[in-house]
Amino acid sequence: MDQTYFRKGFGLKREIEGHLATDYHSRLVDRIRESDFTIAVNGLTIRLAQEFGFCYGVDRAVEYAYESREKFPDRRIFLVGEIIHNPHVNEKLETMGVTVLRPGDAGDFDLSAVEPEDVVLIPAFGVRVSDFDRLRDIGCVLVDTTCGSVLNVWKRVESYARDGYTAIVHGKHFHEETKATASQVTKYPDGRYLIVRDMNETELLCRYLRGEEAVDAVQATFGEKVSTGFVFERDLQRVGLANQTTMLASESLEIAMRIGHAMADRYGQENLADHFRSFGTICSATQERQDAILALIEEPLDVMVVVGGYNSSNTSNLARICARKVTTYHIADSSCIDPDTGAIRHKPVDAKDEVTTAEWLTSEVGRIGITAGASTPNNKIGAAIERILHTKGLSAPF
Repeated sequence: MDQTYFRKGFGLKREIEGHLATDYHSRLVDRIRESDFTIAVNGLTIRLAQEFGFCYGVDRAVEYAYESREKFPDRRIFLVGEIIHNPHVNEKLETMGVTVLRPGDAGDFDLSAVEPEDVVLIPAFGVRVSDFDRLRDIGCVLVDTTCGSVLNVWKRVESYARDGYTAIVHGKHFHEETKATASQVTKYPDGRYLIVRDMNETELLCRYLRGEEAVDAVQATFGEKVSTGFVFERDLQRVGLANQTTMLASESLEIAMRIGHAMADRYGQENLADHFRSFGTICSATQERQDAILALIEEPLDVMVVVGGYNSSNTSNLARICARKVTTYHIADSSCIDPDTGAIRHKPVDAKDEVTTAEWLTSEVGRIGITAGASTPNNKIGAAIERILHTKGLSAPF
């Protein structure tokens, strides 16, 4: 049995559950959930989405990190990148003595400090095949918290490469998960991938597949988003679709459909199965949180607040969904809400920088919706709700 690779934790949940409760749980959020996801105080109603915050994969990753500290109290522990996209969680791990390895400008990790007796945490996003192989060569203890939903996508991408299909991945080419997913094709000598970000890039790719766009245009757009040695004329004859698990689900489905239609136009519907594959690789937790927010914004709301890191893809997509229907404020955490001045710092959808909006809770705002990304702990959600109430001069009724 391999004593240096662990994917199922160490059976220390009882020993760490008190620490997890102290660091991440919220009594206020628990009470709101018990009260039909609603809190009403003096004319202000706050509605919480029925699915929000930490998902199973994030819970598992954080739990395994805490178990590792409990299991190896005297060893150095390293973390490859961020365990999840929440600054408070990563900072908490650092206070516990976990050293975070940051990627360089080229996205590579410097593993020179890691020694065989050390412990290394692999984050929920996973790591590239090359990084995993380097760590195995070192011989250190690996605690692999890669989310099961991510692993399912990896299996799909690997099957494409094995069968001679280029993997087209809907995702952000700079995101850790997408990098790790794309790297799975390197397990096969002829494995190929292309990463498509959005509908604009999809339309360009589809025009090329139909013979309506010159290869120079797609090379200019996708030059840094394809595998080494990629030849567009050769490597787009057989393709399989997959996605970064935290992308907008409806967009992933639309991208797959449009590329499928383009391949049918190129090769004929009767030959499509030989040139195109697509299997659902959308994370169930991502889908559930998006479905919950779609249901919530059907209610009469004046404002929507989305809590979570700005670099969190799933959180950004929740904000994007909400902004289509209601005024939406995506905040990193509760500190963005200033009860004293009545202002809020937030990141508008697709904006690069944070902005400040003064007096966002006007007298006309009576119903507020709240949700949070899958990497946002309940205590940060609860703190945001408390600050919203304080801005109105109110306190929680329980």
